[in-house]
Amino acid sequence: MTTIVTQAKKITESKPFYALTGAGDFAVEKARAYASTVQDRAETVARELPEKARGYADAAATQINRLYDDLATRGRKVVSRVSGEAALELTEVSETAEPAIAAEVTSGATTGKRTTGGRARATTANRG
Repeated sequence: MTTIVTQAKKITESKPFYALTGAGDFAVEKARAYASTVQDRAETVARELPEKARGYADAAATQINRLYDDLATRGRKVVSRVSGEAALELTEVSETAEPAIAAEVTSGATTGKRTTGGRARATTANRG
């Protein structure tokens, strides 16, 4: 029977043992290199992050400003179109208004009667 020391010496001097040891060393070397690469990349990203974030924020602000301008232009067109229609309606209403209504408001002294609109209406008061 062989002793344990003899068996260990036989194993440590065998080609499979050296191959396994070499594979382990290779794995450790690659893991260290990968860890170093990952750390370098993480540091680069950390340095670039504020600059990239600023770039994204600037791009978003540009798009928002463009949208704001487009909406303002669109609103201007709507107001112009509606105010033009409203002006035409006001012209038509003023042409058909009865003259008696205008005369009632502009004549004589005034008292504080309330109208349905909540404003004081000017009325003629004869004082004798």
